[in-house]
Amino acid sequence: MLSRVADACYWMSRYIERAENNARIIAVNAQLLLDFENQKTFLPQEQWQPILAVFNARKDYLSLYPEISQEKVLEFFTYDRKNPNSLFSCVEAARENARAIREQISSEMWEQINKIYLYLQGDRSHADFSGGTHDFYRRIIESSHLFQGVTDATMTHGEAWQFIQMGKMIERGDSTSRLVDVKYHLLLPQGEAVGGTVDIVQWKAVLRSCSAMEAYLKLFAGQVQPAYVANFLILDGGFPRSIRFCAHRLNSALHNISGVATNHFANEAERHCGMLRSNLDFTTIQDIIKSGLHEFLDSIQYQLMEISNALTHTYCQWRGNEKTP
Repeated sequence: MLSRVADACYWMSRYIERAENNARIIAVNAQLLLDFENQKTFLPQEQWQPILAVFNARKDYLSLYPEISQEKVLEFFTYDRKNPNSLFSCVEAARENARAIREQISSEMWEQINKIYLYLQGDRSHADFSGGTHDFYRRIIESSHLFQGVTDATMTHGEAWQFIQMGKMIERGDSTSRLVDVKYHLLLPQGEAVGGTVDIVQWKAVLRSCSAMEAYLKLFAGQVQPAYVANFLILDGGFPRSIRFCAHRLNSALHNISGVATNHFANEAERHCGMLRSNLDFTTIQDIIKSGLHEFLDSIQYQLMEISNALTHTYCQWRGNEKTP
């Protein structure tokens, strides 16, 4: 496979997954505002600061807008072309990568990604956005699901498809790690007790951001406890958005490309991914909390970045320095 094709498949997938993840986070946070708006100590602008932290976007946001407000944050993360992580920027970047490999992907994939792009570019999306953010962001999420389903159903599961899987799993694992990390550090208001009402509502919001509420409740019988939620989103081997699940699928895709057995490695990407997978397989949530949840999640993000860089160096060297995870 040509390096440019591998690179475009990988980043097309990452950008689509990023758009979906961002839509999830924003939609759930907007709903959280409604849950808290009757509390006397509630300040709406404070609820958006953790979202800026999730995306490492506070500095970029404040360079464009003088104050943090719901209206401006929603605009920044939805339509602002100056924000590389806005929904429009992500979908536009995904479409450009898809266009570059038009001959490698199915016509149904191109039609779906083009449909999302044209929707965001048109007046209809702005009307939907103004009419109610929940339905608008739900449409973006469902459009991503359609693209992923069409991809699996209409594309040969060869090398190009494996690069699409790698992009999706790296982006998804990174997003889950950031969500859990920002909840642990920033969401709980001062004076609120860990395990109190506000804390539990916010952990539920984290679960909803990962579409994990129903799956979690089936395992833990309605007990929403911080350690249980962290364990589920980090270490559960069967939930598609857990970090461990993403690491295993990423490892499989890498080895399907090289043809090397999963207990060996042929390049640095496979070596780093094997280390990440082993770390997640042989640790417990008690060990993670004891050593520091933030430190553990920070190391996960760093390892995913190393895998991405190594993957780019190995397979997409022709323009590897032009992208950042």
